[in-house]
Amino acid sequence: MIGFLAALLSMIGKAALDQPTSKSAFLAYFPDSVRPVISILLSIGPIMVVFPLLFAVTTWLERKGLGRIQNRLGPNRVGPYGLLQPVADGLKMVTKEDIVPRNADKVVHFLAPVALVIPTLLAFAVLPFGRNLVPLDLDAGILFFFAVGASTELSIFMAGWSSRNKYSLLGAMRAVAQMISYEIPLIISTITVIMLSSSLSLVDIVDRQAGYVFGIVPHWNVFTPWGFAGFIIFLIASLAESNRSPFDLPEAESEIIAGHLTEYSGFKYALFFMGEYLGMFAMSGLATTLFLGGWNPPFWFLAWAPTYLWFFLKLILLVCLFIWIRGTVPRLRVDQLLNFAWKFMLPLSLINLVAAAIWHYSGEWHFVGAVVTRWLIGAMIIGIPYVWLGRTLGADKKVTRRVYRFAD
Repeated sequence: MIGFLAALLSMIGKAALDQPTSKSAFLAYFPDSVRPVISILLSIGPIMVVFPLLFAVTTWLERKGLGRIQNRLGPNRVGPYGLLQPVADGLKMVTKEDIVPRNADKVVHFLAPVALVIPTLLAFAVLPFGRNLVPLDLDAGILFFFAVGASTELSIFMAGWSSRNKYSLLGAMRAVAQMISYEIPLIISTITVIMLSSSLSLVDIVDRQAGYVFGIVPHWNVFTPWGFAGFIIFLIASLAESNRSPFDLPEAESEIIAGHLTEYSGFKYALFFMGEYLGMFAMSGLATTLFLGGWNPPFWFLAWAPTYLWFFLKLILLVCLFIWIRGTVPRLRVDQLLNFAWKFMLPLSLINLVAAAIWHYSGEWHFVGAVVTRWLIGAMIIGIPYVWLGRTLGADKKVTRRVYRFAD
């Protein structure tokens, strides 16, 4: 018993210094019969605690942020500065009556929110939260991430179809069309990182971004032309995949009430709500891993801080960016949304692949002028088609001056 407590204290102390011991060394103090159970708990326990807690904090942060953007206070009644509002919302959802339509497919109606939350939680299993802090280090981790994430379309369609409601079905069909359309440029934008990293392992991708160019600029993918373009494409597609504004057409309350969520209430609605936020966290974590250096610090003199601190700081900054976009960008129409995906995002993501290939075969240049020239060449390969595609997409739109008149 004393040996077990010593090992536990040693593991906690080293974790505080960002040097976590291996799981196998810790499991050596347990009998063989219970090691699988302890191993599973050590892997899924932090995910099941940290991200639902982050979901609760983010709901408060988003409501306060949107309130300030819209010149209002936001939650301010429950607890100091409204900090206990997520607790009140959770209690309300748990105690609220669960109403199921009489003609609904009750089994599928019940399974839809479960089928959304479980795959979203599985996606966190391959994200490296820090050095030696990845629950499941797979050689093809990025494939696992997209494989489990692809099931969210099915869960949304299950919700709309099982509700036996025209608005729910229309919202589900909108969501499936939107998510399939934007999933293509989303995945293509990650192929550039896979090409330049020569690996499908998310841990290897983070390791390839370690170090600093000329000892100053982080060696992150976002600081390259193809990485910057891929990062922007990934963020826009992530907004659409998460049904976040301005791509929240599946839940357009002014048109189809609440889309696939129309016939949901109580805890089931809360699961959908949590699944949307968990999906946003997962996409932000993947963007951090692929383009923002993962757990690597922005400056070499900050390497003393725990690596998981840098990962979560970048993730939270991306979440704040999503909140800012929701409060400032209006919702798109369906035709605008699909045209933007197929006529702009998809061609630009394919051109970005060419830019990444040219960047790779141009070799490493170690002089400032050569690096700037290489960067400008890559930027031109992406920038010229960007301008041309943008002009082509808006060429058939006749913009006229709007005149307001009083009614006779």
